[in-house]
Amino acid sequence: MQKFITLTSIAAPLDRANVDTDAIIPKQFLKSIKRSGFGVNLFDEWRYLDHGEVDMDNSKRPLNEKFVLNKPEYLGAKILLARENFGCGSSREHAPWALIDYGFRVIIAPSFADIVYNNCFKNGILPIVQDNNIVDELFVFKGEITINLEEQTITFAQHTYNFKIDTEGKRRLMEGLDDIELTLQHTDEIKAFEQQHFEKYPWL
Repeated sequence: MQKFITLTSIAAPLDRANVDTDAIIPKQFLKSIKRSGFGVNLFDEWRYLDHGEVDMDNSKRPLNEKFVLNKPEYLGAKILLARENFGCGSSREHAPWALIDYGFRVIIAPSFADIVYNNCFKNGILPIVQDNNIVDELFVFKGEITINLEEQTITFAQHTYNFKIDTEGKRRLMEGLDDIELTLQHTDEIKAFEQQHFEKYPWL
Protein backbone atom coordinates (compact mmCIF):
# COMPACT_ATOMS: atom_id res chain seq x y z
CA MET A 1 0.00 0.00 0.00
CA GLN A 2 1.34 3.46 -0.88
CA LYS A 3 2.56 5.49 2.08
CA PHE A 4 0.85 8.78 2.94
CA ILE A 5 2.82 11.64 4.48
CA THR A 6 1.75 14.88 2.77
CA LEU A 7 -0.46 15.76 -0.19
CA THR A 8 -1.20 18.99 -2.06
CA SER A 9 -4.12 18.97 -4.47
CA ILE A 10 -7.29 20.68 -5.55
CA ALA A 11 -10.46 19.21 -4.05
CA ALA A 12 -13.54 17.97 -5.84
CA PRO A 13 -16.63 19.26 -3.95
CA LEU A 14 -19.35 16.60 -3.76
CA ASP A 15 -22.04 18.74 -2.14
CA ARG A 16 -24.31 15.92 -0.99
CA ALA A 17 -25.06 14.47 2.44
CA ASN A 18 -25.70 10.77 3.13
CA VAL A 19 -23.78 9.50 0.10
CA ASP A 20 -24.23 5.74 0.39
CA THR A 21 -21.97 2.97 -0.85
CA ASP A 22 -24.34 2.03 -3.67
CA ALA A 23 -23.91 5.56 -5.03
CA ILE A 24 -20.13 5.30 -4.62
CA ILE A 25 -19.98 2.02 -6.56
CA PRO A 26 -23.30 0.51 -7.72
CA LYS A 27 -24.03 -3.14 -6.95
CA GLN A 28 -23.68 -4.41 -10.54
CA PHE A 29 -19.94 -3.71 -10.41
CA LEU A 30 -19.26 -5.86 -7.34
CA LYS A 31 -18.50 -9.02 -9.31
CA SER A 32 -14.72 -8.75 -8.97
CA ILE A 33 -12.60 -9.14 -5.83
CA LYS A 34 -9.61 -7.40 -7.42
CA ARG A 35 -8.92 -3.99 -5.94
CA SER A 36 -8.30 -2.33 -9.30
CA GLY A 37 -10.54 -1.31 -12.18
CA PHE A 38 -13.38 0.25 -10.19
CA GLY A 39 -12.40 3.91 -10.63
CA VAL A 40 -14.13 4.29 -14.00
CA ASN A 41 -17.43 3.38 -12.32
CA LEU A 42 -17.04 5.56 -9.23
CA PHE A 43 -20.35 7.43 -8.71
CA ASP A 44 -21.50 5.75 -11.93
CA GLU A 45 -25.19 6.71 -11.77
CA TRP A 46 -24.31 10.40 -11.26
CA ARG A 47 -21.36 10.50 -13.60
CA TYR A 48 -22.98 9.02 -16.72
CA LEU A 49 -26.33 9.61 -18.39
CA ASP A 50 -26.95 5.96 -19.23
CA HIS A 51 -27.15 2.82 -17.11
CA GLY A 52 -23.74 1.26 -16.50
CA GLU A 53 -22.94 -2.44 -16.62
CA VAL A 54 -19.77 -4.48 -16.26
CA ASP A 55 -17.48 -4.57 -19.33
CA MET A 56 -19.04 -1.52 -20.99
CA ASP A 57 -16.71 0.81 -22.89
CA ASN A 58 -16.91 3.77 -20.53
CA SER A 59 -15.07 6.03 -22.97
CA LYS A 60 -18.14 5.90 -25.24
CA ARG A 61 -20.76 6.52 -22.58
CA PRO A 62 -22.53 9.92 -22.40
CA LEU A 63 -21.29 12.02 -19.49
CA ASN A 64 -23.36 14.11 -17.12
CA GLU A 65 -21.51 17.39 -17.60
CA LYS A 66 -23.11 18.87 -14.48
CA PHE A 67 -21.54 16.26 -12.20
CA VAL A 68 -18.48 17.49 -10.34
CA LEU A 69 -16.04 14.80 -11.51
CA ASN A 70 -16.82 15.64 -15.14
CA LYS A 71 -15.97 19.32 -14.77
CA PRO A 72 -12.52 20.11 -16.23
CA GLU A 73 -11.44 22.23 -13.26
CA TYR A 74 -11.58 19.17 -10.99
CA LEU A 75 -9.74 16.68 -13.21
CA GLY A 76 -6.87 15.16 -11.28
CA ALA A 77 -8.29 16.05 -7.87
CA LYS A 78 -6.91 13.78 -5.14
CA ILE A 79 -9.08 15.24 -2.37
CA LEU A 80 -12.83 14.70 -2.17
CA LEU A 81 -15.04 17.03 -0.12
CA ALA A 82 -18.32 15.60 1.12
CA ARG A 83 -21.09 16.33 3.56
CA GLU A 84 -22.45 14.47 6.60
CA ASN A 85 -22.59 10.68 6.87
CA PHE A 86 -20.38 9.86 3.90
CA GLY A 87 -20.31 6.16 3.04
CA CYS A 88 -23.53 5.09 4.73
CA GLY A 89 -25.42 2.01 3.53
CA SER A 90 -23.87 -1.41 2.96
CA SER A 91 -20.39 -2.27 4.17
CA ARG A 92 -18.90 -3.08 0.73
CA GLU A 93 -15.13 -2.61 0.65
CA HIS A 94 -15.45 -1.94 -3.08
CA ALA A 95 -16.34 1.66 -2.13
CA PRO A 96 -12.83 2.63 -0.97
CA TRP A 97 -11.40 0.47 -3.79
CA ALA A 98 -13.26 2.65 -6.30
CA LEU A 99 -12.24 5.87 -4.57
CA ILE A 100 -8.53 5.00 -4.44
CA ASP A 101 -8.57 3.57 -7.96
CA TYR A 102 -10.01 6.84 -9.25
CA GLY A 103 -7.18 8.71 -7.55
CA PHE A 104 -8.60 10.06 -4.29
CA ARG A 105 -6.19 9.88 -1.34
CA VAL A 106 -8.14 12.10 1.07
CA ILE A 107 -11.83 12.49 1.90
CA ILE A 108 -12.90 15.39 4.11
CA ALA A 109 -16.39 15.37 5.62
CA PRO A 110 -18.15 16.33 8.86
CA SER A 111 -18.90 12.64 9.54
CA PHE A 112 -18.49 9.17 8.03
CA ALA A 113 -20.23 5.83 8.33
CA ASP A 114 -18.03 3.76 10.65
CA ILE A 115 -17.29 0.83 8.32
CA VAL A 116 -16.30 2.97 5.34
CA TYR A 117 -14.22 5.19 7.62
CA ASN A 118 -12.23 2.19 8.86
CA ASN A 119 -11.97 0.64 5.40
CA CYS A 120 -10.37 3.83 4.09
CA PHE A 121 -7.35 3.30 6.34
CA LYS A 122 -6.99 -0.26 5.07
CA ASN A 123 -6.86 0.93 1.46
CA GLY A 124 -4.57 3.96 1.58
CA ILE A 125 -7.20 6.71 1.93
CA LEU A 126 -7.08 9.32 4.68
CA PRO A 127 -10.60 10.09 5.96
CA ILE A 128 -10.64 13.42 7.79
CA VAL A 129 -13.51 14.39 10.07
CA GLN A 130 -13.70 18.17 10.19
CA ASP A 131 -16.11 20.71 11.67
CA ASN A 132 -18.98 21.84 9.46
CA ASN A 133 -17.81 25.45 9.37
CA ILE A 134 -14.35 24.44 8.10
CA VAL A 135 -15.89 22.09 5.54
CA ASP A 136 -18.06 25.01 4.39
CA GLU A 137 -14.90 27.10 3.91
CA LEU A 138 -13.32 24.33 1.86
CA PHE A 139 -16.37 24.10 -0.40
CA VAL A 140 -16.00 27.79 -1.20
CA PHE A 141 -12.20 27.71 -1.63
CA LYS A 142 -11.03 26.95 -5.19
CA GLY A 143 -7.26 26.58 -4.82
CA GLU A 144 -4.91 23.84 -3.68
CA ILE A 145 -5.16 22.28 -0.24
CA THR A 146 -2.22 20.76 1.62
CA ILE A 147 -2.70 17.82 3.97
CA ASN A 148 0.10 16.96 6.39
CA LEU A 149 -0.63 13.67 8.10
CA GLU A 150 2.39 13.74 10.41
CA GLU A 151 1.36 17.14 11.80
CA GLN A 152 -2.36 16.41 11.32
CA THR A 153 -3.06 19.69 9.56
CA ILE A 154 -5.09 21.04 6.64
CA THR A 155 -3.68 24.22 5.07
CA PHE A 156 -5.45 26.43 2.52
CA ALA A 157 -5.84 30.16 1.87
CA GLN A 158 -3.12 30.88 4.47
CA HIS A 159 -5.17 29.13 7.16
CA THR A 160 -4.12 25.97 8.97
CA TYR A 161 -6.52 23.71 10.85
CA ASN A 162 -5.79 20.60 12.87
CA PHE A 163 -7.67 17.33 12.61
CA LYS A 164 -7.86 14.31 14.90
CA ILE A 165 -7.03 10.80 13.81
CA ASP A 166 -6.74 7.39 15.44
CA THR A 167 -3.10 6.59 16.27
CA GLU A 168 -3.16 3.16 14.64
CA GLY A 169 -4.88 4.46 11.51
CA LYS A 170 -2.25 7.18 11.22
CA ARG A 171 0.56 4.64 11.54
CA ARG A 172 -0.98 2.36 8.90
CA LEU A 173 -1.14 5.20 6.38
CA MET A 174 2.27 6.67 7.11
CA GLU A 175 3.94 3.25 6.86
CA GLY A 176 1.75 2.03 3.97
CA LEU A 177 0.42 -1.04 5.78
CA ASP A 178 -2.69 -2.93 4.71
CA ASP A 179 -4.02 -5.93 6.68
CA ILE A 180 -1.66 -8.41 5.01
CA GLU A 181 1.38 -6.21 5.52
CA LEU A 182 0.43 -5.74 9.17
CA THR A 183 0.24 -9.50 9.61
CA LEU A 184 3.61 -10.03 7.90
CA GLN A 185 5.23 -7.82 10.53
CA HIS A 186 4.63 -10.74 12.94
CA THR A 187 6.08 -13.48 10.72
CA ASP A 188 8.60 -14.66 13.32
CA GLU A 189 5.98 -14.84 16.07
CA ILE A 190 3.61 -16.76 13.78
CA LYS A 191 6.32 -19.29 12.85
CA ALA A 192 7.28 -19.73 16.51
CA PHE A 193 3.65 -20.31 17.49
CA GLU A 194 3.16 -22.86 14.71
CA GLN A 195 6.29 -24.77 15.75
CA GLN A 196 5.25 -24.86 19.42
CA HIS A 197 1.68 -25.76 18.48
CA PHE A 198 2.67 -28.76 16.35
CA GLU A 199 5.22 -29.91 18.93
CA LYS A 200 2.46 -29.88 21.54
CA TYR A 201 -0.18 -31.43 19.26
CA PRO A 202 1.80 -33.62 16.79
CA TRP A 203 -1.31 -35.51 15.69
CA LEU A 204 -2.81 -32.42 14.08
